[in-house]
Amino acid sequence: MNELKKDFPLLVNSDIAYLDSGATSQKPEKVINAINEFYKKYNANPHRGAYTLSVEATEIYEDTRKKIAKFINAKHSEEIIFSKNATEALNLLAYSYGLENLKQGDEILLSIMEHHSNLVPWQKVSKVTESKLKYMYIDANFEIPKEEIEKRITDKTKIVGITHISNVLGTVNNIKEIIKIAHKKGAVVIVDASQSIPHRKIDVQDLDADFLVFSGHKMLAPLGIGVLYGKKELLNKMNPFLMGGDMIEYVHEQDTTFAPLPNKFEAGTQNVEGVIGLGAAIDYIENIGYDKIQKIEEDVISYAREELTKLDFLTLYMTKYQENHSSVISFNIKGVHPHDVASVLDSKGVCVRSGNHCAQPLMRFLGIDSTCRASFYLYNDKSDVDRLVLALKEAYEMFKNYIK
Repeated sequence: MNELKKDFPLLVNSDIAYLDSGATSQKPEKVINAINEFYKKYNANPHRGAYTLSVEATEIYEDTRKKIAKFINAKHSEEIIFSKNATEALNLLAYSYGLENLKQGDEILLSIMEHHSNLVPWQKVSKVTESKLKYMYIDANFEIPKEEIEKRITDKTKIVGITHISNVLGTVNNIKEIIKIAHKKGAVVIVDASQSIPHRKIDVQDLDADFLVFSGHKMLAPLGIGVLYGKKELLNKMNPFLMGGDMIEYVHEQDTTFAPLPNKFEAGTQNVEGVIGLGAAIDYIENIGYDKIQKIEEDVISYAREELTKLDFLTLYMTKYQENHSSVISFNIKGVHPHDVASVLDSKGVCVRSGNHCAQPLMRFLGIDSTCRASFYLYNDKSDVDRLVLALKEAYEMFKNYIK
């Protein structure tokens, strides 16, 4: 049994194989305790009081910002903007950067595997600015070939939006190469790290990412907290997306000036408990170490790939080689709707996601409507894979006489 499971109260108290960490991860006791401690000892609104309790809350809040900056190797702590989630951060970029920097004839380039959160806002931006929205497509191995990247990024490309790891396919995109090619053409790159930062070290300076976003709840933190990283020189030129509260400097009857970074993009009272929980989640991850996390996951994923490949009634949607594949495995029982499969698996205590995974353009490109998705994390082990395989065999036996 994976020794880390004992750190997660829900997994200790439930007889389940939790295989939906791509949607949200379970929370370790240390994160839950950190949130409780904040409310018991430090509950006050940061930045808004001269009394000791508020000052302490402010220190905890801002110290966490510094911790996150160090965690992803940002050059300045004010390059870290707290958001509700990656979706809100991407919308902020669409409104505050996209609408103000694109014009007719410019091009926005995405991959066909983007989550709707990194696609739908750019549809709006392209329509308002009369710019063009274009896509990079995957090959038969569920990867974006280098020649496709080089062909699609042109002198007209002004923004490239790319997921580091696909939430459907588990494909690991070579974002460092994409950023390098894009920068040669003068384009700005926005990286969606929601599916990667729980599993591997991110160094924004090494990547040379212009913007990078992620949600805390996929990396052991509470729901409702996310991060936008942006290069300071770009953030300084952008206008705020939301207005009011702490992002204000001076307000006159007809005009307002805005606070400097990072406050300029953090309107109103923030999700302080979420920030505290995110800090505790980072502490937990760093205490284990990404090397150990990757070793655990590589062993489990390798075993899952091997065992699921043996099931000839499955269609698997994943790369041929594991080195280009992360912790997500999408699959279908041939001829059976994914929702039906997921329901049977649930009756066996196996938790997987079914649906289009907020990636409908990718599904259409693959010629399917939806999949089942098993997504693994640091608390999973081979016994979870065995339970999944057994449940799939039982589901197939249940449906095989009805498959056309």
